[in-house]
Amino acid sequence: MDMIIDAHLHLWDKQHGMVNGKPVYDIGGGRSDFGGTIKQMMPAYMTDGVNSVERLIANMDFAQVNAAVVVQEYIDGNQDEYLLKCKEKYPERIKVCSLYEEHDNYRLDGFDGIKICGGRLTRVKLEELSPLFHQAEEKGMFVAIDLADGDAQVPAMKQLIKECPDLRIAIGHFGMVTVDGWQKQIELACNPNVYVESGGITWLFNSEYYPYPSAVDAILEARDICGIDKLMWGSDYPRTMTAITYRMSQDFIIKSDKMTAEEKEKFLGLNAAKFYGFEVKENLPYISHMAE
Repeated sequence: MDMIIDAHLHLWDKQHGMVNGKPVYDIGGGRSDFGGTIKQMMPAYMTDGVNSVERLIANMDFAQVNAAVVVQEYIDGNQDEYLLKCKEKYPERIKVCSLYEEHDNYRLDGFDGIKICGGRLTRVKLEELSPLFHQAEEKGMFVAIDLADGDAQVPAMKQLIKECPDLRIAIGHFGMVTVDGWQKQIELACNPNVYVESGGITWLFNSEYYPYPSAVDAILEARDICGIDKLMWGSDYPRTMTAITYRMSQDFIIKSDKMTAEEKEKFLGLNAAKFYGFEVKENLPYISHMAE
């Protein structure tokens, strides 16, 4: 691949989030108390609970991932301050999103985009975020949004897209592809300013596991809806790394015989470079490993 860009991953220096009104926090060994349930949140060797940018860059270098987009989630807590430090340290490798948390003091300055957890909204309706969308459009930012399952929020998104035709919008989690109605989310990418990223597609098809043939089939179905030029690869690092390696999260695409070489190039990097504005200057070298 000439260029690989990860359109959906996470970083945190300390996890302090919420899920269903209950706290989420690190308990060691890569595990978290997830609202009262113990979950392996990241690989067990990440024993200190720190999901750092330095570890990410090391993983990216080994997996030959040129650049990445850091989104946020309520379950990790607000990481705005940490992500600005990460961007300052690696300005050519990552772009970062602030987190919208259903109040008016959200941050835009210094960030490349803003993340909206649409499916987790409880105090405001998606259509009420029109001022935020207009502000992001005026600043030349992008909006990364995970919608509620199925087509529940699709009408509201259609209206916001119509209001902000120059705002770049990335629909996350591949429209929650394993839930009925996911194609309606993909159809939003028929609009010129809307793309779809596949962050989490490996956990959505985790019961099938590597090499995820049904995930590849879903990518091809989405291609037939909106075109391959509107689809982007995302890993959902580090949570998906509890089941597979970072390289495996894109390797199932590279080794698939169902996609053409051109489709793979676009899906794994070229589309994201265009959408997010990355300028990749050189390819990363392949590093041989001890299992070879």
